Amino acid sequence: MKLKGMIFGLAALFFITNNADAQTRTPKVSKRQVNQQKRIGHGIKSGELTRGEVYRLERQQRDVHRTKRAAKADGVVTGRERAVIHHKQNRASANIYHKKHNSTSR
Repeated sequence: MKLKGMIFGLAALFFITNNADAQTRTPKVSKRQVNQQKRIGHGIKSGELTRGEVYRLERQQRDVHRTKRAAKADGVVTGRERAVIHHKQNRASANIYHKKHNSTSR
């Protein structure tokens, strides 16, 4: 009987921790951050981005990261918080594109 109780307790604990973790997962956000960092890195290597542009783009990436961390802090990423993060990532992506395709270069 004790074994059944222990198994049930472990299963319940696993379900609870897994469910809580699912509410704070942001795989799309993380993947976009990685892709945007790669795009910035490519712009540096190709000379499409100046030092000042890289500084501003990196600062914007830090802001997205801080927003994501703050959203996860309470254990639940709400729909509104996800929308704010996605909006910031959309702006960052557009800025990367514009800075890579403007007429300035190193």
